[in-house]
Amino acid sequence: MVLPSSMRIKGHRCFGHLHRTGVKFHSHSMLLRVAKARPKIMKGTYRDSESKTCRCAVVISAKVSKKAVIRNRLRRLIHNHLRLRLESTPQKISSWALLTIKPSNMPKNIAPLLEECDKLLRDAGLIS
Repeated sequence: MVLPSSMRIKGHRCFGHLHRTGVKFHSHSMLLRVAKARPKIMKGTYRDSESKTCRCAVVISAKVSKKAVIRNRLRRLIHNHLRLRLESTPQKISSWALLTIKPSNMPKNIAPLLEECDKLLRDAGLIS
């Protein structure tokens, strides 16, 4: 299952905002940037939603895997994991998150990667 479009970030202005103002949280295999949401710069019809949610984006470089099938499968798994975690936790403020997978020593099993993701989300205060 993929994140519903209400949970995704769209548009280059949103990503620029995340890169400029986002607070970074590092782990061995991931980088998480979190910034306060600015719905007015959101692309499309989703900018009118002012609810307290966390919208997410996942970036996986071709350096992680040369095969797009593997990168897309990994992206879908992480999006689903984020959706399950963030929907079950009430948010204090509306925020945007950008999760970047680093190309270092990718584990064969997805479980350690999802545990790292949970740790970063806890460090950022997005889940408890």
